[in-house]
Parts: sequence; structure tokens; C-alpha cells
Amino acid sequence: MGIGDQFNKMVGKTRYVVSRIFLQLNGTEVTPVLGLLNQAGRQMIEADGDITITGECLVEVCQSLLQYEHAWRAAGNEGDMMWEEGQAGGYVNELFTDSAQRYLSDPDPGQTRPAEELTLPPTPNLVVMITVAFTGTDETIEANLADVGAMKVALKSLINLHYQNRLEAIQVHFSPAQLGDQLSDDQVIQNFPELLPL
Repeated sequence: MGIGDQFNKMVGKTRYVVSRIFLQLNGTEVTPVLGLLNQAGRQMIEADGDITITGECLVEVCQSLLQYEHAWRAAGNEGDMMWEEGQAGGYVNELFTDSAQRYLSDPDPGQTRPAEELTLPPTPNLVVMITVAFTGTDETIEANLADVGAMKVALKSLINLHYQNRLEAIQVHFSPAQLGDQLSDDQVIQNFPELLPL
């Protein structure tokens, strides 16, 4: 901890951490996760910023990802810490815009696909992007998460942060965003350079 950080802590300033976690799933079991993500995404949009409701959705997403650990293929994360709430908010917005611009990751929540399209071949890949801002310190989330064990601990820590009321912002993006859309191996490499094999 630098002198400036020690001073800020001493004078009681709040430490904010903004973190974005990437997790790629691959295989035939990706489709159920995509269905759950779509449901959680709709609930988060309807919650209109209510951190309690979006936090419950985040818990569901993390629990589902933990259940499908056998489908994890690659991961990555990035983030920063700051002492100004406005600065943290600006960084969250920056990551939100970037995540939404990733390949097929910004669905229209009002758009539903006809039932017959659900028989289309499932996507071979799914990339989930979770962006959070929280107060204080959590070394398990601020660590390098390109490791199965570290990712499992980090997802459990996200759940704990919700129950500790430490989350200030929550966003979940995923690619592809719609059932029936495809995300090829080449598109994963091109659009998600942060991913490292697990």
C-alpha cells in the first residue's frame, strides 16, 4: 500500500474496486446457461438499478456458472481501485459500454425468438462478462482469475459481497445474447483477447 493509500485509509476514505470478469464456456451444455442468463438479464433490466434485485440476479448467475465448471474453457479479468465514487462510476460506465459492444452481447430485451428457432443448433461457445463495483478490499476478486480454483473462489466472493451489502454496481453481459445465435471459436479469439485458457 502506497503512502497516498495509507493516508486515504487513515482519514476514513472509502476504497472502491471496479472489476470485470470474463468466463468462456464451451460445449453442448452452454444452452441452458444462456437461457438462465437471458432470464436474469430481463430481471436486471426490469429492476431499473435496484441493487438488491440485481444482486439476487448476480447470485443466480454465479451459482449457475459454478454448477457448469466442467464447461469452463478460458477466463480473464481486469479492474482498478480508486478513492473517488465518481471516478469509480465513470470506470463502470466505460466497461459497460465496452462489454455491450462485444460481439452479439447487447440483446434487445423486448425481442423474443419464435419457438421453432429454439431447435437451431446451440452455440459452441458462451462468454460471460460480469462487471461489479464494490467497497473495501477483496483479494480473491482482485487477483489473477485465469485459474479454475481462483475463478471458483472469486464467483463465491461475488455472492458474499451481495450479502454483505458491499456492491455498488452490477452488470452482466454475455455473448451470444440470444438463443439461436452462434459464437465461433474464431469470434471468441477476435472479440475477447483477454481470455486465457484454463
